[in-house]
Amino acid sequence: MPSITSDTDASELAILRHGERIAAALPRRSHAPKAIVERRVMGAMMDDEELRAAVFRFVDVRPACRTRADLADHLAELLDAAQGSRLAGLGAGLAGRSPTRTATAAVAAAGVRQMAHRFIIGADATAALPGIGALWDGGASATVDLLGETTVTEAEAESYARRCESTLRALDGAARSWPARPRLEHDAGGAIPRVNLSVKVSALTPAIRAHAPHRGVRGAEERLRRLLRVARDVGAHVHVDMESLDTRESITDLLLALLSEDEFADGPSAGIVLQAYLTESPAHLDRLLDWVGRVPRTVPFTVRLVKGAYWDHEVIQATQHGWPVPVFQDRRACDRNFETLTRRLVDASTSGRVRAAIASHNLRSIAHAVSYAERRSADIELQVLRGLGDDTMRALVRTGHRVRCYCPVGDLVAGMAYLVRRLLENTSNDSFLGAQAKGADTHTLLETP
Repeated sequence: MPSITSDTDASELAILRHGERIAAALPRRSHAPKAIVERRVMGAMMDDEELRAAVFRFVDVRPACRTRADLADHLAELLDAAQGSRLAGLGAGLAGRSPTRTATAAVAAAGVRQMAHRFIIGADATAALPGIGALWDGGASATVDLLGETTVTEAEAESYARRCESTLRALDGAARSWPARPRLEHDAGGAIPRVNLSVKVSALTPAIRAHAPHRGVRGAEERLRRLLRVARDVGAHVHVDMESLDTRESITDLLLALLSEDEFADGPSAGIVLQAYLTESPAHLDRLLDWVGRVPRTVPFTVRLVKGAYWDHEVIQATQHGWPVPVFQDRRACDRNFETLTRRLVDASTSGRVRAAIASHNLRSIAHAVSYAERRSADIELQVLRGLGDDTMRALVRTGHRVRCYCPVGDLVAGMAYLVRRLLENTSNDSFLGAQAKGADTHTLLETP
């Protein structure tokens, strides 16, 4: 009988083999001027905390600026406030009536638009259809996220729900003409819908409050039920996103209760997000798997495993209230938990009642998931974010994996919160993408966490 050490060594060798294969399939780094400038800006933001803060503030105020003069004023103030930044001196060039003032502001505004377009696939469903179709043609599927994360009135919540319904129908109409892609449309659990929509419950009701999340979520119940009915009728998948911890239990309660109703026993395909940065995530997975085992549904339940995008919010809120911090504060501990949850999801998927969707740009996390799924003869789906995981997506398609791209849809104003979170991920010194951008070699990127 092989020893634990030899088992571990064999697993690590398999991870290394898959990781090197995926890394070798990555597209070559672009030398186009736009790509070079973007890499330099991102590199500067990784190294320069003051500059990073100034850029985030500018991104935040950009939608409120109506004229180039407004842009120049805001940019000058933000850069001047970044006293330690290498770009602080630019504020002087934007002051008063400098001849470069409006030109510099216009370039900065264009830069924000460019960043937004990198992450956002279209202003609405119609505008997004060509990009989503191009992904399918290239061998990848998509999940669409309609930006607009919170609502303050019932009218806004109803508008978001109707946008979701019309998006499902628009995607269904377009998807009917797409060519067959067996890898994207079938797995051991059966047929996989071509159309996939990610939904935020906080946008379906204006009543969600941290102190009474269940009361607020009840306001979203009928709207989410309507979306599930539309998805069932057009054969689409609805995936419920997770946000901050204070609404996790109530959102989970809502989705599982609705999917337990008799009318949804045969569909639609649906799922939820599991956030690995939460220290309680193993117990939360216990609950999800227990529900899957108890509730008879003919369609597999999809669990999308992510690291989590609200780390700063959770740490700040816990610190302000004197609560225990609910997230892993050490990246390696979070990575280890991600791998543990990956193995549990892959194991659960062999029952045919769960689909494992592993969402990461971390080469080690991806290679570990692929290696373990191969070992268990299981199907998995790999997921990436548009704008951050484009190269990884192409490499995964080239190496024969099923991959889905998370594609936000919305205007610049609605996309600001999303854009800032993506920039935080992309410019963190502690992130995998940061290490990759700084030239870490493949073996370093594949080290055991």
